[in-house]
Amino acid sequence: MLKWVHTAAAALAGSLLMAGALHAAEIKERNFKLALVVDKGTAQYDGAERFAELVGAKSAGKMKVKVFGGGTLGGDIPVLSSVQGGTIELTLTNASLTQGIVKEMAVYDLPFLFSSYQEADAVVDGPVGKKLLELMPPKGLVGLAYWELGFRNMHNSRRPITRLEDLQGLKLRVIQTPIYLDLLNTLGANAAPLPFPELYPALEQKAMDGATNPPITMLVQKFYEVQKYYSVTNHMYNPQLLMFSKKVWDQLSGDERKVLQEAAAEAGLYQRKVSRQKNAAALEELRKHLAVNEVAPAEIARMREKSRPVFDKYAKAVGEGLVKEMVAEVDKVRAAAK
Repeated sequence: MLKWVHTAAAALAGSLLMAGALHAAEIKERNFKLALVVDKGTAQYDGAERFAELVGAKSAGKMKVKVFGGGTLGGDIPVLSSVQGGTIELTLTNASLTQGIVKEMAVYDLPFLFSSYQEADAVVDGPVGKKLLELMPPKGLVGLAYWELGFRNMHNSRRPITRLEDLQGLKLRVIQTPIYLDLLNTLGANAAPLPFPELYPALEQKAMDGATNPPITMLVQKFYEVQKYYSVTNHMYNPQLLMFSKKVWDQLSGDERKVLQEAAAEAGLYQRKVSRQKNAAALEELRKHLAVNEVAPAEIARMREKSRPVFDKYAKAVGEGLVKEMVAEVDKVRAAAK
């Protein structure tokens, strides 16, 4: 009887080792490029580094992610095309920049939609966020997880923005999506799209008066060197999307995909936490370099009302049903907070 037990135990151990070997064989040596337009020191870069660490740890060192920051592999739009084509495997960019590929992603750029991080989290982590991710694979992209840029504020070199009228005639850079152009123009500025890597020299040479960015981006990219005023408007919240090439994804095993998905989710939670901490600290640091002002709630209300035609136009374009779902999620958070 004892001999049988030992034999059975040995057989079980052997089968477990074989199963482990087979399981390990489903993760191959892989090398992936992750393209960012921002530099080291931003929460996005911190998240990318954490993602790379997690992918390595979860794959026993077999899968490696190399982070390329500062737009070294190109601006957001060209990189997106390269990810679709499979020459770059990963990128992290504003979710709304994919709206030329998945039009519904423009919903994240609706102005003055979110007033807190909790509202934004409820949307991206809930049914609406998931529904939008499901639209991506047919377009050559796999959305792994939502990270964030944070709330955008306005900055320029000419004057503080304390009321709606102060935007008149300011030449402001916007990201390369139509809704940004329409919003800033509707508010009275002269908006111009420009790739992010070109922004600093444009501000330095006065080709642009200003732009819209969160505090940490202002600090890390050193925009404060070529700007004078930073006005807290929180007019848009930007979720960022970590995306993988569908062309390459289709070549991966289930285990390899699981490694990437789990690492993206874990790194995303870390990145959002760091983003919020860094933005809060960066705003205080900016006060040492710039004239910082919080725009009064009454003026924010005027801006929101002025931008209503833009909200309605794009709500109709992306689907009013989708917008209603998003607004309902936001309303739930606000009701719970009361």
